[in-house]
Amino acid sequence: MSDQSPHVLDGAIAPASNPHLFGHAAAEAFLARSYKSGKAHHAVLIEGPEGIGKATLAFRFANHVLTYPNPTDAPEHIADPDLGSSVSRQIASGASHNLLHLARPVDDKTGKVKSAITVDEVRRAGHFFSQTSGTGNWRIVIIDPADDLNRNAANAILKILEEPPKNAMFLVLSHAPGKLLPTIRSRCQPLRLSPLGDEDLGRALAALGTPLDGGKTAETVLSGAKGSVSQALKLMNYGGMDIIAAFDDVLAANGPAARKAMHRLADVLSGKESDVVFSFFLDHLADHLVDRARNAALSGDLVSAERHANL
Repeated sequence: MSDQSPHVLDGAIAPASNPHLFGHAAAEAFLARSYKSGKAHHAVLIEGPEGIGKATLAFRFANHVLTYPNPTDAPEHIADPDLGSSVSRQIASGASHNLLHLARPVDDKTGKVKSAITVDEVRRAGHFFSQTSGTGNWRIVIIDPADDLNRNAANAILKILEEPPKNAMFLVLSHAPGKLLPTIRSRCQPLRLSPLGDEDLGRALAALGTPLDGGKTAETVLSGAKGSVSQALKLMNYGGMDIIAAFDDVLAANGPAARKAMHRLADVLSGKESDVVFSFFLDHLADHLVDRARNAALSGDLVSAERHANL
C-alpha cells in the first residue's frame, strides 16, 4: 500500500486528491444538473465495480458543492478541482469541517485496516452533524464503501438517512449494492457507474504515470483489469500477472507437477503486501468460478454448472 493512506494502492492517487476522472461524464453531468436544480437527493448511492472511480467522483462532487454552496450559482458541469483552492486543500488533507469520509479504520494496536466500518465510525457522523449544525453550510458524508458497514453500523446510518439533518448530503459508495440493507438502498438515489472502456482505462493509468506501452503486457492488463484501475495496478505493481500465471499452471498440471505448481502459487501469494495480493487472488478465483459455471450452464451441463456455482 502507499504511504499516503492504508487504503491507497501503490501507484494510485487518493480520491480526495485526484484531479482527474475518466469515463463517467454522464454521471458527472447528472449530479451537476440535479444539484443546480436545487432538487438534489440527500443521499446518492454510487454503484459499480471496485476501482472504476466511484470515490473520485464522490470527492469531485463534494468539492463542487462546497465550492458553490448556493446551487443556483453552481455551473452546469463539474470541472477538475482547483488543487490550490482552500476547499480542495482542506478536502485533500482531511481537514474540511464540512466533509466526513467514513472508511474502515486502522487498528491502533496492529496498524492494519480493520475488517469493517464499525458503529463507532458512524457515531462520528452524528458528532460531525452536531458540530456543524447552524452554520448553514452543506455537510457531506462519503461512506466508502457502504459494503464494509457491519450490521450495527448499517442500522445507525439508516437512522440518519431516515431523518437527515438540514443541508446534509450522503454519497454512499457500493461495489455490491445487493448486499446492502434494502432499507438503505430505498432511501438513496441510485447512480450506476460502468467499468471503464480500454481507452479510458489507458488514459487513467497514463495520468497516474503508469502508461500501457502496448504489446502482450498491455493486452494482459486490459483483459485482466475488466475496466478497473485498481485491478490494473494490482496486475502491474503487485504481481497480479504472476498470480494468474501460477494459478493457470495449477489448473493445467497433474500429479507431482500439480503439487509443485501449488507451492509456486503459495510462494507468490505470501510475498509483500500479502493482504492486497491475496484479495486479488480471491477476486480472480471467484471470476474463474463464475465463468466456469456460466459456460457449463450455457452448454447444457447443469451438473457442472451447479458444482461451480456452489464453489
